[in-house]
Amino acid sequence: MTAAKPSTAAMSPARMGVLVMLLAMFLFSLNDAMGKWLVATYSVGQVLLLRSVVALVILLPFMWKTGLSALRNVERPGLQLARVVFSTAEVFCFYWAVYFLPLADVMTYWLAAPIYVAAMSPFLLKEKVGPIRWAAIGLGFVGVLVALTPSGEVNPLAILVSIIGTLAFALMVVTGRTLRGTPDTVLVFFQIAGALVAGIVLAPLSWVTPTVPDFLLLGTLGVVAMLAHICVNRAVKLADAAAVAPLQYTLLPWAIILGYLFFGDLPRPLTLIGAAIIITSSFIIYLRETRARRAAALSTSGSGEIS
Repeated sequence: MTAAKPSTAAMSPARMGVLVMLLAMFLFSLNDAMGKWLVATYSVGQVLLLRSVVALVILLPFMWKTGLSALRNVERPGLQLARVVFSTAEVFCFYWAVYFLPLADVMTYWLAAPIYVAAMSPFLLKEKVGPIRWAAIGLGFVGVLVALTPSGEVNPLAILVSIIGTLAFALMVVTGRTLRGTPDTVLVFFQIAGALVAGIVLAPLSWVTPTVPDFLLLGTLGVVAMLAHICVNRAVKLADAAAVAPLQYTLLPWAIILGYLFFGDLPRPLTLIGAAIIITSSFIIYLRETRARRAAALSTSGSGEIS
């Protein structure tokens, strides 16, 4: 009898990483759609409270594995606190904005975050930004202006809250880059804890006792969010970041699909045009940053020259 040959159809880690990242983006989109559904009945503070409680319950075993001492011996406590403030403001603004705006519109505004990060990095992180990236940043801001063009059906306050939320998200990313020595689980723990504190403060102001199905849905919101974060972390371990990072733009088609199926929302044409410009700009920025990192690595190893 001939020995069975190993299957040549086995999936490579890189391909598995791509699939896991796609799953993560779907979970994030599902989380956003569920959040929009829930804030139609419950306050943002109440959603933050119950979502965060469940997320922390799920996260605690991972924290136990990392070591609870990591929570006491964190680097740069002041910057950690600032990041928590930014992350809490970002999630509050997102849930508040999706109450008034179509999911695809809000997601378009949030996709502009890499543009803000690139624009902030020379001043806050002392990173060098060349003319091509500055041109891409400028193009991205044009896309933002196009997407933000108001119509009679758009709530201007909701757009303002979206801008604040996107800026808070960008600042969260920038501060996260300066806290590279902090384990991911610790960063996520602080992030969820900040949202929990905000929920504890805000939820009693407009409490609505959830029905059993809604309570389960609020709990599921935290589960889905944690699974999404776990999938992202797993994806970047299985595949190169260059292969999985651009997949974040699949958030937009999912937002359009889920927004239409659950809420009957259709994005405005200007929103779609602005989104296309923003994605193009962000992709250029990402390619330039990837090239710069590779050049820096070659320079450090002495095996190549920076072009």
